[in-house]
Amino acid sequence: MPADDRLIVALDVPNVVQGLDLVARIGDAASFYKIGLGMLTGGGLALANELKHEQGKRIFLDLKLFDIGATIEAAVRGLSQYDLDFLTVHGDPQVVRAAAEGKRGTGLKIMAVTVLTSLDRDDLDANLIKPGDIHAITLERAARAFEAGADGVIASPQEAAMIRALPQAQGRLIVTPGVRPAGSASGDQKRIATPHQAVSDGADHIVVGRPIWQAKDPAAAARAVIAELSG
Repeated sequence: MPADDRLIVALDVPNVVQGLDLVARIGDAASFYKIGLGMLTGGGLALANELKHEQGKRIFLDLKLFDIGATIEAAVRGLSQYDLDFLTVHGDPQVVRAAAEGKRGTGLKIMAVTVLTSLDRDDLDANLIKPGDIHAITLERAARAFEAGADGVIASPQEAAMIRALPQAQGRLIVTPGVRPAGSASGDQKRIATPHQAVSDGADHIVVGRPIWQAKDPAAAARAVIAELSG
């Protein structure tokens, strides 16, 4: 079964050496990888560059940037030189606008984080987020991020269908973490769905980490997820 770039494999390992080993074990079963903050000090940018330019993989740099506008613009401009595919920022409109300016003239896609898939309403209360249904808040943040210039949003699969129905979502991307193959443990994710459900509800890409990299055979696990994508 060929690689399907709707599947983004999260390289949630500590360093470049383990990242390259995992990619080698997965082989041609995956073509798109996410590198996040957990590997940043372990050579994450070097790994991103290696996978993109030496191995022809697509790269999602998941840094969830949040700062004042000038800093975001400068950071995104600097990261754009790596010629990667996706970069996450927090979905606050002023952050998205600055990121969109920073990547101007490049092919980098700015992906706005709506509400983390590890959070529920109790977490929002603890963080002093306004009252209301978590799905409605996610939908509103997605709409505002699109209006501010985001190329796509990061949201749980439970909100994918609602976001896809937004007029602002036309031609934009939806990426869903919190995806678990049938029979997998949910781990620290609280708003989850299966791969097939996520894409059926409008997700363009799904992110899967532990069910693949913790598997005895990561390539087989990746191919199983791709099979689920097709129903």
